[in-house]
Amino acid sequence: MAASSVIPSLLLFLFVFFAAAAASSNPNGYMHLRFYNHERILGSGPSATVVYAVQRRDSNSGAGFGNVIVYDNLLRSGVDPDSPIVGRNQGMGVGSSLAENSGLTNFQLVFTAGKYNGSSLALQGLFPVAPLGTVFERAITGGTGRFRLARGYLLTTEVRSTNTTLTGQLDAYITFR
Repeated sequence: MAASSVIPSLLLFLFVFFAAAAASSNPNGYMHLRFYNHERILGSGPSATVVYAVQRRDSNSGAGFGNVIVYDNLLRSGVDPDSPIVGRNQGMGVGSSLAENSGLTNFQLVFTAGKYNGSSLALQGLFPVAPLGTVFERAITGGTGRFRLARGYLLTTEVRSTNTTLTGQLDAYITFR
C-alpha cells in the first residue's frame, strides 16, 4: 500500500523537477513580435534612407549586383505612418545576385520605446526583389538587453508601397538559449 502512494508522489516530483529545469535553462521561452518597417524609397527626397556606394551602369534596381545600400528605417507598431515609433531598422545590404533578384542584408532592429527600449535584435539573410505580399525569411542571430541569447527567424512581408515609401510587416519568432 505504501509503495502505491509513493509512485504518484515520485511522478509529481519528477514533473516539477523537469519543468523547473526547463524553465531555468530557457527562462524567457518563446516570443512572437510584430512590428512594421517604414522605409523611404530612393529618390523620394533628401531624407531617403538608401545610399549607393557602387552601382552597375545597367542596374535598374537597388539590388543591382555590387550595390551597397545603407539604411536607417523607422520601426512602428502599426502599418499606418502615424503609428507609434518603437525603434529603428539599421543596417546594410549588398546586391549579391547577378540576376539582380536579391541582396544579402545584415541589420539590427534597435528598440527605442516600450518594454524593449534599449534592446536590439541582430539579423541577416537574403532580401528578394519580389512582388508585394511575398513572404521571405531571415535569421535572428543574436540580441542585446531583453533579447540576449536570442535565436530564431524573421518573416517579412511587404504590405504597402507608395511612390515615396515601402512598408514591411516584420514577424519575429524568437527563442532563447
